[in-house]
Amino acid sequence: MSRAHQPGSRLPFVFILVTLTLDAIGIGLILPVLPDLLREVHGGGLASAAVWGGVLATSFAVMQFLCGPLLGSLSDRFGRRPVLMVSLFVLGLDYLVMATANSIWLLLAARIVGGIAAATQATAAAFIADISEPGKKSQNFGLIGAAFGIGFVLGPILGGLLAEFGTRAPFYAAAGLAFVNLAFGAIVLPETVTDANRRPFRRGRANPFGALRHIRRLPQVSRLLVLFFLYEFAFIVYPATWAFFTQERYGWTPASIGLSLAAFGVGMALVQGGLIRWLIPRFGERATVLYGFAFNFMAFLVLATVTSGTLAMVFLPLTAFGAVVTPALQGLMSRRAGADQQGELQGVISSAKALATIVSPLVMTQVFWAFTHPGAATYQPGAPFFLSAALMLACAAVFLAAPRRTMA
Repeated sequence: MSRAHQPGSRLPFVFILVTLTLDAIGIGLILPVLPDLLREVHGGGLASAAVWGGVLATSFAVMQFLCGPLLGSLSDRFGRRPVLMVSLFVLGLDYLVMATANSIWLLLAARIVGGIAAATQATAAAFIADISEPGKKSQNFGLIGAAFGIGFVLGPILGGLLAEFGTRAPFYAAAGLAFVNLAFGAIVLPETVTDANRRPFRRGRANPFGALRHIRRLPQVSRLLVLFFLYEFAFIVYPATWAFFTQERYGWTPASIGLSLAAFGVGMALVQGGLIRWLIPRFGERATVLYGFAFNFMAFLVLATVTSGTLAMVFLPLTAFGAVVTPALQGLMSRRAGADQQGELQGVISSAKALATIVSPLVMTQVFWAFTHPGAATYQPGAPFFLSAALMLACAAVFLAAPRRTMA
């Protein structure tokens, strides 16, 4: 094995983090213009656009749910590199289709294809698991979130600025970044799958249900997957409703929405790139998870009730201090899987996240609509955040119900 492939080597780790950062920039670019784009293509008001935003997000997530284990299993058999390269190429084409779409149905079709192409988070996470020492997996999974956080610092700012040139400009920029990302990956991304950790491809395990049957046999993984699902369901309130919520409550423009998301990205990068690497070695993954649940509970309550746009802008990056749960849970699960199961495990984790993304945007945007449409019995734009706060309590209850020694 070459030095670039050895566990602990920094070079391939830097490669994959830069790749994920560029990918996050492409995603963050389009968020500030989504409400205006949906009203431009489909018509109707903001509440109606929010519902369609939920439909598009759900269709994207359905394909991630179905295809995450497939791509993870393919990467266990054929390698991480080819799976990432093909997916990036398709994703770039998908952004170009969205840039030219003139109907809601073409946007929906593009999101379906994009969901398949973007189901490579499991492959990227498996890459990280391949090159990480067992005791450092949670911290290194945190750097995945930090990379996405940096991307969201730059992406929404660029998206808000590009919105001045029209609702389609960010999609062209996202396509360009995807192709740049592809070229960069083709040059620098090494392969980490060798004969020692290669697993034969089996169709029965290359779907979320077959893969889950095998993964759930690992100790406590089923409980951890339930926790992962509930937490992601609650956390998705941000991408599902933030643009609509801030327009409704504060009257923010796309530029303001982009700035707020960038501030959130700064917080994510600092927390998952720095704080979690201090928290886990000192307090362990169990205490880190419980801290994350408690902090997120308070953050959701604050955002549900604050009526000042200035305070919301200042507070949003602070909410990232609760974003330690996902990498800690990933670390707990990864340590329970063998070297030849990392792609399959991360595929199941990706499907659990995708399943939350299927259901959560529909629920969150419908809750937003129910409390903001012209005939609403009670007006409360922050209703989705109250729901997320309640889910944090449910997460803590599920986690604490397990024997302490099994979650160490």
